[in-house]
Amino acid sequence: MSLTHDTQTEVQDRAILVSLVTDKIKRTGIDPELSLQELVQLAETAGVEVVDVLRQNKETPDSKWFIGKGKVEELRIAADGLGANTAIFDQELSGAQVRNLEEALDMKIIDRTQLILDIFAGRAKTREGIIQVELAQHSYLLPRLSGHGKNLSRLGGGIGTRGPGESKLETDRRHIRGRITELKRQLDEVVKTRELHREHRRKSGAVQVALVGYTNAGKSTLLKQLTDADVYIENQLFATLDPTSRVLQLPAGKEVVLTDTVGFIQNLPHDLVASFRATLEEVNEANLVLHVVDASSPMREEQMEVVDSILQELGAAGKPRVVLFNKSDLCQPEQLEMLPSGPGYLKISAFNQEDLNRVTALIADELAGETLVFRIPGDRGDLSALLYRVGEVLETNYEENDILYSVRLNKEDYEKWGYKLTEFVVQ
Repeated sequence: MSLTHDTQTEVQDRAILVSLVTDKIKRTGIDPELSLQELVQLAETAGVEVVDVLRQNKETPDSKWFIGKGKVEELRIAADGLGANTAIFDQELSGAQVRNLEEALDMKIIDRTQLILDIFAGRAKTREGIIQVELAQHSYLLPRLSGHGKNLSRLGGGIGTRGPGESKLETDRRHIRGRITELKRQLDEVVKTRELHREHRRKSGAVQVALVGYTNAGKSTLLKQLTDADVYIENQLFATLDPTSRVLQLPAGKEVVLTDTVGFIQNLPHDLVASFRATLEEVNEANLVLHVVDASSPMREEQMEVVDSILQELGAAGKPRVVLFNKSDLCQPEQLEMLPSGPGYLKISAFNQEDLNRVTALIADELAGETLVFRIPGDRGDLSALLYRVGEVLETNYEENDILYSVRLNKEDYEKWGYKLTEFVVQ
């Protein structure tokens, strides 16, 4: 289902983008033009040349064509004149609509969901990412199988089928269902390994900070600048897909684990959210969430709402959170003035060292909590090490065989590790 062609003389897809604005879309408050602009970016990210855009306003989608029959003819004429071989729809199509449009237009028909899945397939590098994307692709394809080409409905026969009476379509469905089962089994194994890593981090007292945000907001750049991480950076949607974790040292010497998560997007396919749930749930393990926002984007507020919605779906909406308005160097002064300010907000550029220092200081402040004094026996190096991992040690004093630690701990960390330390608190 790729948008590229494996031929010796590769021909780039030339696409016309199609946007249908229905009464339902108008009620959601989503700006169709901004969504269309994003579709252009998605297409370009997938290596598609956009040659035209077709818009239509209609109360409800046409059950057969999605757009009106007259618009289908308009699309055919435009495609012939511009040499377009692909039509990309900004909304999700049914299998029947794809089939009808393919037959009427003799073009490749792609919807927004399939386009995003195709981009993800090209970005996944780790075993987990590859499994997750393939699972999402098959889950998307199965109910639409009859809509992707006449070749899928021809009769099958011979070895591996039930005989000449079984259609190729039925064979494909059975094969995809089997593949989905196998992918889920493989993903379960990966999830178990991920959970073991999480449990190890919990036991070690590692403090975790998660970077979340809309795709291309600059999360990976921020991770690289803060931690010198060797991560792929590119000014395009979904430049990085697989999560990356690096150690970040805070001003007082305390270390935290900073994790960059997959970027979100408007109308992120449900199958992708489901497949990437294990990865995205890293956010639930975080002590602090850094919501990175592209301050220069005209869709800034809509993008923030998308991130809030997905965090809500993941059950992470209540996590302590700081909003970082990144790319402030690309904003006009009047744009910066319109951004929220005060506690919980910071306007930064990931390429400004002073701003990076402000970010690490803010992380330290957000993670800091009340100061407690612990009397740790000199032979309990495990507890001393735990205090350094989960808190900020402000002062140490030696008394006979004990060590007195003055430590600043946030409430969440103390609730998590207090059972190991309670008896050593100095009243």
